[in-house]
Amino acid sequence: MSGEAARGPGGFDTSVANIARMNDYFLGGKDNFAADREAADRLLAIAPEIKDMTVENRRFLGRAVRYLCARGVRQFIDVSAGLPTRNNTHQVARSQDPGSVTVYVDDDPVVLSHARAILVDSASSSVIEGDILHPRELLDRCRDDGLIDFERPVAVIILGALQFIPHSDEPFKSVALLRDMLPGGSHLALSHAVFDNRPDAVTPVEDVYRALLNRPGENAARTLDDVRPFFDGFDLAEPGLVPLRAWRPDRPVDTAPPKGIWMAGGVGRKP
Repeated sequence: MSGEAARGPGGFDTSVANIARMNDYFLGGKDNFAADREAADRLLAIAPEIKDMTVENRRFLGRAVRYLCARGVRQFIDVSAGLPTRNNTHQVARSQDPGSVTVYVDDDPVVLSHARAILVDSASSSVIEGDILHPRELLDRCRDDGLIDFERPVAVIILGALQFIPHSDEPFKSVALLRDMLPGGSHLALSHAVFDNRPDAVTPVEDVYRALLNRPGENAARTLDDVRPFFDGFDLAEPGLVPLRAWRPDRPVDTAPPKGIWMAGGVGRKP
C-alpha cells in the first residue's frame, strides 16, 4: 500500500497480527484482518484444538460469572478481556442482576477502541486502560473514578491472559499484590493454558506468540501445578483448578473434555 502500513478504523496497524483479533477469528468473529488470520492459522496448524479452547474459555466465563452472581457478587473487573463478543461479562452479570457493575481493563488499543464504541451507552459498564502487571494503578483508577466500591466484594476475572506473560515479568507477584488490595469476600476467576498433555506443542506455540509479542527468548509456558500458585491466598471453589469443561458444567455430558483441550480454570474466594 504505497509503502504505508494499512490502518484500521481506530488508527491501528492491520498488517501486524494482534492476539485479541486472532481470538476473535477463533470464535468466528469478523473483527480481524489477513495478518491475524495468517498468524492464527499458523497456530491451528500446530494445534487445531486451539479454536475449541477459545470457545470453551468463553463458556467458562459465563458459568463463572453466574456462579459469582449466585454468591452475591455484583462488581466485576475483567482484565484483558479481549474484543467484545457475545455473552460478555457485563451481559452475563446483568442477566442475573441488572444492577451489576463491570469494569473492563486492557492495554491493547484495538480492544479499548472496540469496547468503548460498544459500551458507550452503558451506565453500568466502563472501559479503562491498564494491565495485571500494574495492579495498584489498576485498582486505584477503579477507586478514584468511582467505578468500584471497595467496601464491598469484587470479582477479578483474568481469562487466558496470564498465559502470555513470561516468568520474567513476575505475574505471580502482581496477582498476589492485587489479592492483598481486594476486600475480604472478593473472588478471582482465572483460566490458563496448561501444557501437561501437550509438551510437544510448547516450543512451536511459544515461538508464534514470542514473535507476536516481540519477546524473543522469553518463556510463559506453564503446567497445571505451575498455574496453581496464582490462587495462593484464595479458597478454591469446588471442583478446584480443573480442565475448563470440568468446572461446574451446565450438563453432565459436558464434563468430558474434547480430545486435546489443554486449558484449565478455577474460581477462588479471598477469606
